[in-house]
Amino acid sequence: MNRMSRSTYTLQLNGESVSCTAESDMPLLWVLRDVLNRTGTRFGCGAGLCGACTVHVDGVPTRACVTPIQSVASQPITTIEGVDGRVAKAVQDAWTTLNVAQCGYCQAGQVMSAIALLAKTPTPSDDDIDAAMQGNLCRCGAYPRIRAAIRTAAESLR
Repeated sequence: MNRMSRSTYTLQLNGESVSCTAESDMPLLWVLRDVLNRTGTRFGCGAGLCGACTVHVDGVPTRACVTPIQSVASQPITTIEGVDGRVAKAVQDAWTTLNVAQCGYCQAGQVMSAIALLAKTPTPSDDDIDAAMQGNLCRCGAYPRIRAAIRTAAESLR
């Protein structure tokens, strides 16, 4: 078996400096969940297709299941446990007010993508919402509530 070497990484995770040791090719998702015990980021498909594992790397929505730790170790990483600020609060409040989640499994990734969208585009069009959220799948079909929550969050930020 050709394994990558184990390395020690100091991550800027949710505004804190956190050290861990992992294989250099280990996906960020498993570093977060299995090494650092940060379980808010979910495993969905393992191929970067469903969005359940979405985190922000330097503010950009990133699929943690296909992102090797070595490629992001020097950049700030934010998980669902670490989101804060005006935009994050507006999104979380809208999600709660509109009862967006049904089963809830995909919602951490949905929220992370919505926060990134509104941070970049405070007044998104339907096309903006579709483009930002297209990689986040919801088995329950909560898409109309997700769109409504994004619109509600955007309105509350004005």
